[in-house]
Amino acid sequence: MNPTNKLKIFNDPIYGFITIPNTLIYDLIQHPYFQRLRRISQMGMSYLVYPGAHHTRFHHAIGCMHIMQKAIETLRFKGVSISEDEANGLLIAILLHDIGHGPYSHAMENSIVEDVHHEEISLLFMHHLNTEFEGKLSLAIQIFKGEYPRKFFYQLISSQLDMDRMDYLKRDSFYSGVAEGNINSDRLIQMMNVQDEQLVIEEKGIYSVEKFLVARRLMYWQAYLHKTSVVAEIILTKILKRAKELTEKGILLDCCKPLLYFMHNKVSLGDFNDAVLDTFALLDDVDVMSAIKNWQFNEDYVLSALCKMIINRDLLKIQMSEDKPDKENLNQLKERFLKISPIDAKDIEYFVFKGKLKNQAYNKNSGPISIVKKDKTIEDVVEASDQLHLKALSKPVTKYFICFPKVLIDT
Repeated sequence: MNPTNKLKIFNDPIYGFITIPNTLIYDLIQHPYFQRLRRISQMGMSYLVYPGAHHTRFHHAIGCMHIMQKAIETLRFKGVSISEDEANGLLIAILLHDIGHGPYSHAMENSIVEDVHHEEISLLFMHHLNTEFEGKLSLAIQIFKGEYPRKFFYQLISSQLDMDRMDYLKRDSFYSGVAEGNINSDRLIQMMNVQDEQLVIEEKGIYSVEKFLVARRLMYWQAYLHKTSVVAEIILTKILKRAKELTEKGILLDCCKPLLYFMHNKVSLGDFNDAVLDTFALLDDVDVMSAIKNWQFNEDYVLSALCKMIINRDLLKIQMSEDKPDKENLNQLKERFLKISPIDAKDIEYFVFKGKLKNQAYNKNSGPISIVKKDKTIEDVVEASDQLHLKALSKPVTKYFICFPKVLIDT
């Protein structure tokens, strides 16, 4: 293929036209591993609350690459030297940062694979692609792992104010319609600078940072931790756990081969060889939803009931509280449901359970957002801000919940 044909543009509803900077990045985007992200939803089950939230990890990764281009351009303009190889490493690292996500984003991490996080799978994909592309991803991998000596490179990929967060807040706000999450990423990027190889924000950008942190907090409570999204994602996780449990007992479930493989095998990080990685790469939202549509008619009451909840959006009742749930109340709910349903006591946790949600808009310990003053001194954003609410945003907020079938309401 003529290399000039590879310099394509995407039309993005958030940023307008996005250009693919070079043929290597074009080839990475064209790779089946990356194309799979078109079939992985960015916000999991949130579309059950916000019908517009059907955008994908593909959208998000391309958007992250675009704003990384803007950040590199801005820093170079301010005299920060970034070589072509370094710029390419940054673009590839941010483009592939989410490539390891499984179906419905986080549901797989807690059910089918044994405590393997998507970042770890992303790294496995990157190593595999590096072999395929003859070592051209080596620098990107070094940056992604935080091993490159220039610290601000990693901060652009993963920090309290990275390209990932900037894109997902703006994008998720747009598609969900939760306007409170919208941020001014252009302004934030224009205010970026580097001092002593650390990423800093110029003092005049402090209000944009404050808006960013407030937007992040509101998006978490209104969208990512919305109680209906939370209960739907938990039900999805429990469906996959139940399916795995039944498969281990020798019950054959109707689903695609890659999903069946993860049902039959205990897969931890050490088990991810090339064959397992290729099998994982064949999994997407379509496979899981297709299985759920089939399983709603399964003879197993637990699996069937949970699947019907997702298909018909008739979910468990979730009650949120500032206080820890009362154990006695929870036990009563369990007893009442056991009396009216055909399930064994050992399976009650599928229907009646408790949990907690934690939200911290700003965590200084994960690397502070540094504000650089006119006299070149650096201060943490919480100290530099005249807004008291930023101190409040630094405190973790925990909310507790219980879930139970709606049939138990007022019975």
